[in-house]
Amino acid sequence: MDEKKIRARLKMRLKGGQASAAPPVGSTLGQHRVNMMDFINPFNEATKDRQGEDLTVHIFIHEDNTMAWRIVGKPTDELIREALKVEKGSGKPNIDKLEEKLTQAQLTEIAAKKLADTNTDRLDSIKKMVAGTARSMGIEVEEQG
Repeated sequence: MDEKKIRARLKMRLKGGQASAAPPVGSTLGQHRVNMMDFINPFNEATKDRQGEDLTVHIFIHEDNTMAWRIVGKPTDELIREALKVEKGSGKPNIDKLEEKLTQAQLTEIAAKKLADTNTDRLDSIKKMVAGTARSMGIEVEEQG
C-alpha cells in the first residue's frame, strides 16, 4: 500500500456531534485549503453517540488535499482531575502538593483508558506516563503495596 505524504498535522478539541464550519474547524481547515465538510459530516456522524462530550481530534492533511483523522481519548490530566474530583492541579507542583493522592487502582484505571491513544500495549509503561503527569500537577501517587 502506498502511504500518502502528510502535509499538515492538526489537533483540535471539539464537542462530539457538534462540529460546524464556525471556528475552530472552519478557520483551521480553511487555511489548509481542504473541504471542511469532508471532515464535519463524517465527524458528526461518528461522534453522535458522544454528543456534547469534549473530544480531541488529530487531523492529518495529505499533499493531495485529502485528510484522515482519529479521535483520541480525554487528556491524561483531565482523567486524573475527574478521578480525584479536583478542579485543577497545583500551580507550583514541586512546592505545593494537593492533599489528594492517586491510588494504584486509579492509576491503573486511567492507564487502561489511555491504552488506545498510545503507541504501546504495555500497561506498566502507560502507568509511568500517567504517574508523571500526576506529579507535574502536584499530585502524589501511592506506592505499590
